[in-house]
Amino acid sequence: MKVWIDQDLCTGDGLCEEICPSVFTLLDDGLAYVKADGVAQNEPGGAQSVVVVPAEFEDAVVEASEECPGECIFVERD
Repeated sequence: MKVWIDQDLCTGDGLCEEICPSVFTLLDDGLAYVKADGVAQNEPGGAQSVVVVPAEFEDAVVEASEECPGECIFVERD
């Protein structure tokens, strides 16, 4: 499974980070980004910053995607 965030749709609510802080983070710009090996993928962000989700976080990533008020989290299943 892979995941990415469309920052143009992000509301900065932070639910994704609350649900799965190992994969999501909010940066100083108030927007959420995915993380790979603990590093925010914010350059450039968006679909170009797709991250492979470790198996143990897949359920939490799906939950974050479903709960996101901005509907900005995109999950791609293998």
